Amino acid sequence: MLTQDDILKALRAVKYPGYSRDIVSFGLVKNVAVNHGAVSVLLELTSATPEHLGQIKEEAERALKALRGVSALHVDVRSAGGAKTGGQSPWANQNKVPGIGRIIAVASGKGGVGKSTCSANLACAFTHLGARVGLLDCDIYGPSIPLMMGVRQKPTISPEGKMVPPSNYGVKLMSMGFLLEGDAPVIWRGPMIMKTIQQFFLSVDWGELDCLLVDLPPGTGDAQLSLCQTVPLDGGVIVTTPQEASLGVVRKGIAMFEKVNVPILGIIENMSYFVTPLGERVEIFGHGGGRLEAERQHLAFLGEVPIYTEIRAGGDEGIPVVVSAAEKPPGQAFIKIAERIQDSFK
Repeated sequence: MLTQDDILKALRAVKYPGYSRDIVSFGLVKNVAVNHGAVSVLLELTSATPEHLGQIKEEAERALKALRGVSALHVDVRSAGGAKTGGQSPWANQNKVPGIGRIIAVASGKGGVGKSTCSANLACAFTHLGARVGLLDCDIYGPSIPLMMGVRQKPTISPEGKMVPPSNYGVKLMSMGFLLEGDAPVIWRGPMIMKTIQQFFLSVDWGELDCLLVDLPPGTGDAQLSLCQTVPLDGGVIVTTPQEASLGVVRKGIAMFEKVNVPILGIIENMSYFVTPLGERVEIFGHGGGRLEAERQHLAFLGEVPIYTEIRAGGDEGIPVVVSAAEKPPGQAFIKIAERIQDSFK
């Protein structure tokens, strides 16, 4: 028997025209009704061109007619005000970045869970898998990507007046850390953070990228909201550690992404366990909390990253473990997670 979940799954195949994200993750599906094979769907857009309204309606009907068990179908597509026509895109304040295929945010509810370590190694893992990758450090107050990626040079300026990001290990990089002198602190209020994040997207010559990873600061503050308002995100990845103190705030990060209609690609459990030189497994922070939370939230569990000395050393030395030891267990942990993220877009 058809269910609402079946309908939503089918509608995830319908992309908003000009975007890589689907109409479900964008929050356009406002009502779904199923009754003995009769399906009724309401899609509501803030505003849209008549062409887009017609295209979305046609593709939604095609996707739903392909479902077994659909005996009758009605798809209503309207603007938020009830009209059938409109003007601008519903995300007129967002700007697609030319040349970038997907933008994926890496987030955590709290600090100290290894989010930036995961971001740096995932960027290198995507490169290892053959993708053209950029890594944007949006932690304005505490940028750590320059250290972890072994880059200290300032960006150059192109003839068009854009910043040209430095690169290392095949990954293009941008960070507030490249623009600061020494250990100078950033003492800014929210509007300055928003302006800087906008410039990191729109005033940087990223070139052609398959994927831009965005390393967010911990929490759900100005940087996160500024990012969601600036560009359309294709997905978010949440990093946690196994203990409840971390998982409790992970739920806030999940809620944040849901409120701004960003699809959550899954959860990574970092610092999952430690294996001593004698082979004894020690679960320092507990174990399995990330997987259980993913199941509770009906999200994908992307994998666990044990505590490896090589991972810590690679971050301190500016050589991510995926670069120095891609074939060994520490590097493979990140490569397998990167493969699962790639598979989520297929």
